[in-house]
Amino acid sequence: MRAVIQRVSQASVHIDGQLRSQIKQGLLVLLGIEELDQDEDIEWLCAKIMRMRIFSDAQGLMNLSLEDIQGDLLLISQFTLHASTKKGNRPSFIRAARPEQAIPLYEKMIQALESNLQKKIGTGIFGADMQVQLINDGPVTIIIDSKNKE
Repeated sequence: MRAVIQRVSQASVHIDGQLRSQIKQGLLVLLGIEELDQDEDIEWLCAKIMRMRIFSDAQGLMNLSLEDIQGDLLLISQFTLHASTKKGNRPSFIRAARPEQAIPLYEKMIQALESNLQKKIGTGIFGADMQVQLINDGPVTIIIDSKNKE
């Protein structure tokens, strides 16, 4: 699983011109699921997202986690995070999981994040054409890949 994590002061997602979800201070997470992903990837990535200390403390240092600030989370599925641009100019998405595999994993990720955060999170709709708006706070943007645990 690959995630682009953005610290936001607010974010929202619209589908067909209708507001689907919106959050205030917290994280916007774009999630790409690849064909090799399993439950272990969900557990590892969920723990990283929840405990990553990227929010400012009283001294202005990035020392607080999403849990610490009791922030919100908006999770958006994005298969294009697994684009291969090695050959030519048209990206290949061959590594991205097919919907029949990706949807159950996406739903498990939602459940894991809600369980850890102990509240509902905002989501898009898997496979929908979505318009995502955000105010990136900082800006702080971090990329994490469960297959490349740096």
